[in-house]
Amino acid sequence: MKIFYIIGKSASGKDHIFAALKGDAELDLSELILYTTRPMRAGEIDGETYHFVEESRLVELRREGRVIEERTYETVYGPWTYATVDENIDLRRDNFIAIGTLESFVKLRDYYGADRVVPLYIEVSDENLLLRAMKREKKQEVPKYKEMCRRFLTDSEDFSEEKIAAAGIDRRFDNNGDLSLCIDGIRNYILSKVTK
Repeated sequence: MKIFYIIGKSASGKDHIFAALKGDAELDLSELILYTTRPMRAGEIDGETYHFVEESRLVELRREGRVIEERTYETVYGPWTYATVDENIDLRRDNFIAIGTLESFVKLRDYYGADRVVPLYIEVSDENLLLRAMKREKKQEVPKYKEMCRRFLTDSEDFSEEKIAAAGIDRRFDNNGDLSLCIDGIRNYILSKVTK
């Protein structure tokens, strides 16, 4: 069994792709839900979008040795941590779907093995990323434009071509146009890799 790991810059469509793949009965993918200390955005649900936790809970999970990987971003609103926790992940029984960063993909791949963690890298032009990020941020009760810009600039460094190559990612899924075409391409790729 495998973990299919969606990777891409902020506003690349990861959440929409994730939702479509997670809801596909034929793929039958279990969800690997990340933990985060950042505040919930409008429309997000605790335990479904992320496990939204206080820093004290993350400290407890670290102490128990259950944190596989984590990363903390120094945002204009303070530090926000995201973590993958070894909880309810049984690769003897299920295939999983998850969203993360390039760095978290590498750590998960190293933890479970390259044959078990499959990258699904979503590629979008900078222009489209900025337009989508602005549209998303406008929907928030209190838009955080400075944070949106920080994420865009950080992603430019975090997803450099050198880092993508070093992570061993050689397959990309274009999401500059019709989202359904991107999802179909990923879906077919997953079907070629799944084992039951």
